[in-house]
Amino acid sequence: MSVNAQEMMRILDSIARDRGVERELLIRDLELAMVSAARKFYNSLDTEEFACTLDPITGQMTLTRHGEPVEMDPQSFGRIAAQTFKQVMIQKFREDERNTIYEEFSQRVGEIVTGVAQRYEGGALVVQIDRAEGFMPRSEQIPGEQFMPGDRIRCLLLDVREQGNQVKIVLSRGHEDLIRRLFELEVPEVAERIIELKAMAREAGFRTKVAVSSIDSKVDAVGACVGVRGSRIRNIVDELNGEKIDIVRWNESSQVLIQNALKPAEVAEISLCFELGRATVVVPDDQLSLAIGKRGQNVRLAARLTGWDIDILTPAEYSKGLEILVDTLKQVEGVSEEVMDHIAALGMMTDPGAVTVLQGIADHIDDGRVRRRAEETVKKVQEKVKKDQAIAQLQQDFEELKKSNQELKSRLEELAAKSQP
Repeated sequence: MSVNAQEMMRILDSIARDRGVERELLIRDLELAMVSAARKFYNSLDTEEFACTLDPITGQMTLTRHGEPVEMDPQSFGRIAAQTFKQVMIQKFREDERNTIYEEFSQRVGEIVTGVAQRYEGGALVVQIDRAEGFMPRSEQIPGEQFMPGDRIRCLLLDVREQGNQVKIVLSRGHEDLIRRLFELEVPEVAERIIELKAMAREAGFRTKVAVSSIDSKVDAVGACVGVRGSRIRNIVDELNGEKIDIVRWNESSQVLIQNALKPAEVAEISLCFELGRATVVVPDDQLSLAIGKRGQNVRLAARLTGWDIDILTPAEYSKGLEILVDTLKQVEGVSEEVMDHIAALGMMTDPGAVTVLQGIADHIDDGRVRRRAEETVKKVQEKVKKDQAIAQLQQDFEELKKSNQELKSRLEELAAKSQP
């Protein structure tokens, strides 16, 4: 039977081309839709009663019942059967399109894609990518970054998952892997695996630290990533709308790596406590604010990059912490000079560090009397820490109040001077 065969095949080709669905799948969907319509017309519950074949070249459709051709024209099946045909066909077409989109984008997870911003829905940005829509949750956006409808946007294809009858394509501009992919695009040595990105710590929109190393001694990892006059790194920074990127030279030595990670601050001394994963870093007074960074950002990123809990101290704070540690340990019986030297060498110079060490010592003492003495010492140190912290806070509040009073005094003097005739 022929139902505008040539026109139907042209429409089928057009749908296959526009939706990116294989032509064979659409032909199979049409056959299933015709079987459903025939079953509806004959009120049949037997799934094997009807069969349909469509010639992919001529468009000739053949409907059989129990293996015998049905001579009835499908156009005479009636409105209800026609509606069934339409619903089944649309449903199957959408399923095929959804499966095709899922398969296509699942293979691209982790890649950078370019799309067009469409709109915001509940804080999430909807982006048109090829023939599919992706969404970027607020948690994956760069803080403060806004896009207008029609803006082109490059982002990381983070995840693809099936949710109900839809395919959810999750995008990101705040993920660390976006930085990795941008380096692969801008720095050929990274794409060729000559330079390896060993570690990364990012606060999206503000700052990123990347530790790099080279497997070729002739290639300078930091220089290659920065580029001639900063051309390569500038392209990445521009793509991220000004986010600062620090290129750190990787080193297997934790001390050297921590020193590199804290740059541009200069480090005077580093002590490591491998048992607690803590690094005590001593910096000159004029380098303290630089080492800590704005709102603690520099030391926080350095800690995440290196995997160490980093304490920043000035030489005076270091000496004071060492004094307190030694004085406290002397009160615990059974702690020799060697043990004190070892603990000091581990870098446990801060008051909280001394408490931690003492607590560990108390937990491993078998003698009940000595253990109680150690626990009492721990409590005393904890009380002293709280007292010192309270005093420091009071001193800070007093300095701020004194500064405010000075500013108020100056303002009153200015007003008095202006009011004089």
